[in-house]
Amino acid sequence: MLPFLGGEHKRRINLGGSSRVASASDLLDSVKAQREARLERKRRQDAAVKVQAWWRGRSQTEKVKDEMRATFRNDVMGITGLRCLVLMGLDEDALGLWSHTVANASREQVYSLALTQHATSWLTLIRRVALLLLTSVSQSPQSAHSASHLKALETFLSPKTAIAVLGAKGQDVTTTIASYLLDNRFYSLVSEAIQRLPETKSKKPLQMSSLVLLSTAPLSIYPTSSPQFGASLSQFLAHIFTIPQLPNRIPLDTLPSFVARIPFTHLQAVAPYADAIVSDTNMEAKAHFVANTSMFFAPHYAKFTQESMAFYLRLMASIFSALPPSIFDPTTHKPAKANAQAQLPAESLAWAYHDNEDRSVPAVAAPSPVFPKIDSKTLTRLQKVPAQQHIDALLNASKNRPKVQEAFVIWVLALVAVWPERREQVLSLVLAATEGRLVRELWKLDVRMGPLGKDGDINAAGVLFDSKNAKYWPSLLFLAELYNQALLTMGDDEFFASAAGPSTASSSAVRNPLALDDVVAFCRQLLNVAFTLYWTEDQALLQRGIGPAGYRWDVVREKITKCLVAIHARDSRKPFIPTDRWLANSSILDMRSFVQAAILEETQLAISDSPDDPSFLSPPSNPSHPAHYSSHHRPSPVHQKSWPRRTIASLSPCLGVLNNIPFSIPFEVRVAIFRQFVALDMLRNGVDSHDRHGSWGPSGWHGRAKVKVRRGMVAQDGFDRLGGGDVDLKKPVEITFVDQWGVEEAGIDGGGVFKEFFTELCREVFDTDRGLWLANKKNELYPNPHAYATEPHSLNWYRFIGRILGKALYDGILVDVAFAGFFLAKWLGKQSFLDDLASLDPDLYKGLIFLKHYQGNPEDLSLNFTIAVDELGVTKNIELVPGGTDIPVTKENRLRYITLVSHYRLSRQIRRQSEAFFEGLSEMIDARWLRMFNQQEVQILIGGVNAPIDLADLRKYTNYGGLYDDEHPIITAFWRVVSQFDHEQKRLLLRFVTSCSRPPLLGFKELVPNFSIRDAGTDANRLPTSSTCVNLLKLPLYTNERVMKEKILQAITSGAGFDLS
Repeated sequence: MLPFLGGEHKRRINLGGSSRVASASDLLDSVKAQREARLERKRRQDAAVKVQAWWRGRSQTEKVKDEMRATFRNDVMGITGLRCLVLMGLDEDALGLWSHTVANASREQVYSLALTQHATSWLTLIRRVALLLLTSVSQSPQSAHSASHLKALETFLSPKTAIAVLGAKGQDVTTTIASYLLDNRFYSLVSEAIQRLPETKSKKPLQMSSLVLLSTAPLSIYPTSSPQFGASLSQFLAHIFTIPQLPNRIPLDTLPSFVARIPFTHLQAVAPYADAIVSDTNMEAKAHFVANTSMFFAPHYAKFTQESMAFYLRLMASIFSALPPSIFDPTTHKPAKANAQAQLPAESLAWAYHDNEDRSVPAVAAPSPVFPKIDSKTLTRLQKVPAQQHIDALLNASKNRPKVQEAFVIWVLALVAVWPERREQVLSLVLAATEGRLVRELWKLDVRMGPLGKDGDINAAGVLFDSKNAKYWPSLLFLAELYNQALLTMGDDEFFASAAGPSTASSSAVRNPLALDDVVAFCRQLLNVAFTLYWTEDQALLQRGIGPAGYRWDVVREKITKCLVAIHARDSRKPFIPTDRWLANSSILDMRSFVQAAILEETQLAISDSPDDPSFLSPPSNPSHPAHYSSHHRPSPVHQKSWPRRTIASLSPCLGVLNNIPFSIPFEVRVAIFRQFVALDMLRNGVDSHDRHGSWGPSGWHGRAKVKVRRGMVAQDGFDRLGGGDVDLKKPVEITFVDQWGVEEAGIDGGGVFKEFFTELCREVFDTDRGLWLANKKNELYPNPHAYATEPHSLNWYRFIGRILGKALYDGILVDVAFAGFFLAKWLGKQSFLDDLASLDPDLYKGLIFLKHYQGNPEDLSLNFTIAVDELGVTKNIELVPGGTDIPVTKENRLRYITLVSHYRLSRQIRRQSEAFFEGLSEMIDARWLRMFNQQEVQILIGGVNAPIDLADLRKYTNYGGLYDDEHPIITAFWRVVSQFDHEQKRLLLRFVTSCSRPPLLGFKELVPNFSIRDAGTDANRLPTSSTCVNLLKLPLYTNERVMKEKILQAITSGAGFDLS
């Protein structure tokens, strides 16, 4: 083709001989692209049609609206104008014109259409217009038209205005309008409008007063007995009283009118809707509800009827129960860093105030619940809920009103559960305000007459869990809480004084509100309840089920137990309850089976790796066989100490009883169980409990650590060689003494040399001259509170002494040492009482008792929440609480001051020493084993029972050596002579031979080694001697009983002892 012929469409020919052929995929892609292009064009066309249609509709709508506006302006108050207004919806200009017209019209003009043939249509339209007005106000409460909107709403929700124009029909009109609004979120819209208005400290928005008063309008429309009244009141409470900082929003001039319209006397009408109020409000709303109701309701408690007051307290208790603990406490809402700093002082006091069950393992902090952010003003108002003025007002409102008192009990139980930091304060205020009256009333009218915990119940668990008896639980729980709190600061003089006795002018202290006979009966009921809750087969129910006052059943059990333990501690110190009243009902408990079950449960608990171990509750194949306790089954030391009481109770009923209410089981049975636990532990450690000193083989003594100790340096060498934890004291230890020239003494330690070492070691380490221990006037030891006793080296000594004493308990060796009761309480994780201070610091005790009974103003004494401590001649003031220097001791807080001072001296000062001692002790003796006993019983385990010596039992378990046997004339004469000794002389003889003057609790069969007598020659002038290391009396062959008696008495009173003969 020639170029000048132009660009005609001609077929191009490729002279190269090749051609391009499109593939199948290319064809498919092309077809797909074309299809999508067609679809896109279709979508565009459809969209254009829709836009055009919308625009035509919009234009038409605006045209119609313009026509309706014109029609409306020509007939604002007429039926046609009203119809146009409804059809236009939220047209602010039209609504504003209508509401301004209504606001400026007379009431006759407003209700004129209701008197015509259009009355029905008018009522239908007017209620819809009212909703439009309210919606407009909710969205823009500060708009130019909001004031007239609110005025129009007030007009149509005023029965008085409607009745004045329409007569009796006016009430129905107002009711219809109100019901329509309530069905369409009336209170939600009012609440939103109030919260959208700005909070100002000076001038409040004008609309606020109208909104606040409008919120009360429905409450005056319905009869108080109607369901509609209860429904509207429930919405009023749920939406208005959950508004944050409601008191700050209401203008002062409106406040009296608002409060006057709250139907305090008819709050019980909300009862059918109470559950909905609790369930439909979130955490933050509940907190504001509590703060707002306490501000508006508390000053008007006198206006409440018995029914309305009882309902209000129960409603508040339900709200408390639906909230997480500590949500009201200000420290939980501080920033993390500030919160941690604020808790440091409280953390230092925790050891003194609360039982610490797991001191042997590091505490692992549980994840804190996520609390909603609550403003500081609301938190400040919440502080008034547990305040003295509020508690006093509630108590006054409950006087001579049984229903209110029942509700008050539930309210307090719920309050102390949701606000545990204020538990002590609230209970103390109730006790102080009622002066024991409430305790007596709860006991006589409710608990004593109720069915819970009665002796002789065959189906005790059925009675406790029966829903018919649910009403009796709050009184029992509250009485337990109150009485337990009262015992904390009640001295023995007050406890054993009759509440009905004559009062003295010199003392204003509240005496024991219960007579001792009542305490005995109350204690028995508590014991029956607690034992049943521990012994019930369905332990899962206690963990999951919700019991009385919203508490879980295991929490109920814990509260009952605390009061029971407090009474038992008082009885242990000064007995007043018969011993058999502490024991579980024998008709439901077979002791032999109980012991076997306890041993089996301990076996399972010890070999399980965790509470979730599926093998935990399955019995071992042969638990008595030593091979069963192989090394790979042996729990770690940490794990063995990591079981809190509540966990043990949930997994093991028997151990739950033994660790929480051990006094319900006879002491002798518990001691036998303790020895069985030790024997099981020996099996796990490969030690034969019947031959705990080891065995002799071809290569010597097997399984025994060898320790060399220098004479005269027993304590130091024992500390150096046994204090580091390298030697397992649960296994036999072979002691070799080294004399002053460094030569090992001859002999093989078959147990006697260790006993000698142990006796000398205890004599040295418990010597008060070493500075680690102090003794009270009863020669009872407790750790030295001085600062140097808390230094690392001293704490290591306490840890070592704890291990040594644990070794004695483990091997059944009696140690002639007595510890102060408040120190023994630390071993068991128990609190000390004010009366325990008398044995430690009599002067301080007298001063606190004086303050407690002081009739004048305590502020005149110029005391504050500090305590003076002398350290090497320098006096330092220690704050008992943060900022204690600036907190004066007053009549209201003196009981708390007394408690804090007592706890400081009895617990805080010796906390670190006690913890170190207990750490060493726990290496040998599991903490849960010790929790089977109280302080006095632990002392018996350590040093034997302070009871008359049973010579027949001693003779039965005496071994003889040399020429002697039980029928030998000298032995017969010896027992005749000893039978003539008085009690003190028998104790001296026992001490002379065994180094301990008290016999073992379970008899002399438990003495290790057994009491022994062997001959010591024929020299009648020679005194008897002893080897306390093997409990051996070396008795010469006295032929005259008079001479024998004189020589024995001379020996045991002269301090003669060990010799090498």
